Amino acid sequence: MLETITPMKTAEAKEALLESARKHEPEKRGRKASKEVRQLQLIEATIDSLAKRGYSETTMADVADGAGLSRGIVNFHFESKEKLLVATLQYMADEYATHWRAALTKAGDDPARQLQALVAADFDRSICNKRKLAAWCAFWGEAKSRPTYQALCGARDAAYQKVFIDLCATLKQSGGYAFEPQVMALALSAMLEGLWLRLMMGTEDVTRETALQAANEFLSAAFPKHYPRPTAGGDKTA
Repeated sequence: MLETITPMKTAEAKEALLESARKHEPEKRGRKASKEVRQLQLIEATIDSLAKRGYSETTMADVADGAGLSRGIVNFHFESKEKLLVATLQYMADEYATHWRAALTKAGDDPARQLQALVAADFDRSICNKRKLAAWCAFWGEAKSRPTYQALCGARDAAYQKVFIDLCATLKQSGGYAFEPQVMALALSAMLEGLWLRLMMGTEDVTRETALQAANEFLSAAFPKHYPRPTAGGDKTA
């Protein structure tokens, strides 16, 4: 049975573990490193390998070498490549969920600000970088054929999508729009995923900044009463 990796509840918790790993670099090759720090080292090395080699070419040996640990240590903590990859996916999904939920909370109670905050959160450097985007793409390619991945990603995607649907429904009511909330939420999600893909591929000189600009343009087109385009000499308000 897969050993559950404790989710990182906050960015500070993750950074504390990484800092601990850095401070105890010589020690990490011994037996005293904590279980959580060791697992984080292996998961981060797995993300690196997925970004560099892809899913099929990533091996337990690659991960061990990348983490600076013995192959026996990798086998001790995860037993198999499958368990290691599932744990890595779980870690990334927990990190992503924590990130967007924090953005949603920080936005307050205004639905328009909440939706804009969710869109902006997708292009934050901690989440949106080539290394992690490449790892996500590696997992997306496996989700259809591997029930474990589909179950984990599917449940989390459904929860995230419901937030989008609810916000679109609220904005429709207040703005008098004609769209169907579920369809608009799907279009919004597809747009964000498409921008992530373009960033990962490095096409058309797309950057995080221009991708966010494009996403905000989508919001202005879909919800013009809530995200009016700036006028000459004026400020854009939400």
